[in-house]
Amino acid sequence: MSLFDWFANRRKSVPNSQERPEREIADGLWNKCTACDALSYTKDLRANQMVCLECGHHIRVYSDDRIEQLIDPNTWVPLNGGLHATDPLKFRDRKKYSDRLREFQEKTGHLDAVETGIGKIENLPVALGVMEFQFIGGSMGSVVGEKLTRLIEHATRERLPVLIVCASGGARMQEGMLSLMQMAKISGALERHREARLLYIPILTHPTTGGVTASFAMLGDIIIAEPKATVAFTGGRVIEQTLREKLPENYQTSEYSFAHGFVDLIVPRTQLKKTLAGLISLHQPQPFLADSEFPAHDATESHHAVATPTHAFKLSP
Repeated sequence: MSLFDWFANRRKSVPNSQERPEREIADGLWNKCTACDALSYTKDLRANQMVCLECGHHIRVYSDDRIEQLIDPNTWVPLNGGLHATDPLKFRDRKKYSDRLREFQEKTGHLDAVETGIGKIENLPVALGVMEFQFIGGSMGSVVGEKLTRLIEHATRERLPVLIVCASGGARMQEGMLSLMQMAKISGALERHREARLLYIPILTHPTTGGVTASFAMLGDIIIAEPKATVAFTGGRVIEQTLREKLPENYQTSEYSFAHGFVDLIVPRTQLKKTLAGLISLHQPQPFLADSEFPAHDATESHHAVATPTHAFKLSP
């Protein structure tokens, strides 16, 4: 047998590399960054709150993970978890809306696109709503609007700050005007919360768009966004086709919104809980000092004092 024949036979006996079975890897052991394609141990990535260890990209997380990241252990109490949509318009596109709802309920384990409840952040009580983008793109329908409105009304009664983590493609088209009216309903509840002089902080995550951006996402006392999150009303391509001009490269990002005054803070996810706790603590009601706690008045300095006219200020109701 020639050397050529030996190599030819050897090649036939070795399976083609394309036919070799891939080495099995435990499901969920690794996670691939959607920005830089870096592979990371899921355990390490979760310890870093799903922020890529290589490039710092904020990987999208489920609402349950978000609640775990923000709320102190054993303090979360869900509110209105049993609400679900009823398909009042009997809507159908490629499939029935009722079938689509059932599909995403099975996929996510949630009845709709928001989770609401009360809990504590570094021992400070809060009312929290977290939108679930994996449920029909986090779209805002009647259930989302009702749950957020009830959450805000509960917070107003209990005098709690409200936090809403936004992640949405906008109003849910399958519910027509019923979804659009949620913009006004939630905004009205927030106005009553504001009139009670209570704190509201929306957290804009990727993406925050459409009717959510046009309503409660932009009504906060302090508006926080995650780095490089999409913050927009209409899609960039639609705007370019309408204006017939190219938009800036970083247009519709949280950084662009911050530079133009629409966002107050850009906070990495790993620092979000600490930042929220600091802001909430600053807005906690402070007790009045008793007379004995005020510094003693020096009568010799009274001639330096200037009387304040009573019409120069007005007591808030």
